[in-house]
Amino acid sequence: VQLVESGGDLVQPGGSLRLSCTASGSIFSLNAMGWYRQAPGKERELVASISSGGSTNYVDSVNSRFTISRDNAKNTVYLQMNSLRPEDTAVYYCNARIADTSDRIVRVFWGQGTQVTVSS
Repeated sequence: VQLVESGGDLVQPGGSLRLSCTASGSIFSLNAMGWYRQAPGKERELVASISSGGSTNYVDSVNSRFTISRDNAKNTVYLQMNSLRPEDTAVYYCNARIADTSDRIVRVFWGQGTQVTVSS
């Protein structure tokens, strides 16, 4: 099982980006998924999460600007980021709780990270 992210880029303040993360491999069940970020010199923080049923949760600093969604048919989670600010600059990591077909035990998987830079 692996997670592959895409969509990171350099964008001006006020701009928008859409991140994608697709899970692949021997997946038995794809449970909660989320996006974390880590800025230089800071700890990794949870930005947004979405349950298998579609319930969402956001950190206060991105509420009303970011939207997390998922397409279960494509094993993909998205993060639509609007009104981006310089303080949103970070490496964004995808996270998912997945049970694979070998033993059906739920494990946490991470993507490799994608860089988002907000600067003029």
